[in-house]
Amino acid sequence: QVQLVESGGGLVQPGGSLRLSCAASGSIFKSLRMAWYRQVPGKERDLVAAITQGGSTYYAGAMKGRFTISRDNAENTVYLQMNSLQPEDTAVYYCNAQPPLLRYWGQGTQVTVSS
Repeated sequence: QVQLVESGGGLVQPGGSLRLSCAASGSIFKSLRMAWYRQVPGKERDLVAAITQGGSTYYAGAMKGRFTISRDNAENTVYLQMNSLQPEDTAVYYCNAQPPLLRYWGQGTQVTVSS
């Protein structure tokens, strides 16, 4: 069983940065491909970035060059460094396995980009 707790969201001005964290409990974390997703009200939850057990990464098109996903297997934590944030990045951000597992969805963390 894995529990995921996201943190690090907040209000930031356009062009600013935030670093999200996802703390995982459970011994199988190291064996999971992990990802960050985001959701805007009324829309589907979209994949933002993913990272394999060994650290290889994938980014959705609009996030390439601005976001960086990383993981610390010793700390059971996944990070998302977000730079050059724009209003369209406003969403609730979630972490989960990739592909996602229904029972792992947490509360997410709100990111709001606004001047």
